[in-house]
Amino acid sequence: MAFEATLIFETSKPIPMTCSDTVGIEKGTLLALSDPFTVAAHASANQQIGGIAAGEKIASDGITTIDVFREGIFKVTCSGSATVGDSLALSSVANKIMSSGVTCSGSKTCGLALETVAEGETFLMELRPGAN
Repeated sequence: MAFEATLIFETSKPIPMTCSDTVGIEKGTLLALSDPFTVAAHASANQQIGGIAAGEKIASDGITTIDVFREGIFKVTCSGSATVGDSLALSSVANKIMSSGVTCSGSKTCGLALETVAEGETFLMELRPGAN
């Protein structure tokens, strides 16, 4: 998978969340949140962050939960540029993070940039849904 998020520092344990049995999800996938308490691989900009997949979910294996990190320090890939301290959001590119700027509400921010980066660079992000 391209652009997977890599756990650097675990600040809390992953929690089980609901997911579809029919779709595979790779470890390190950025996940979007939907109702009720359900996650899926993110597919577009400004979706609500569900977290980051802590392990792999195999398609059609009969399991409908996946362990999800909701906090931690991760190495992620930037879409556009970001400055240290920026609020971050899911980008329109699968598994990439962007600076949220003013286009994203607090409920859709996924954390804070811990480094300044340009397009395509990897950087440290503090995963903290709703942080701005």
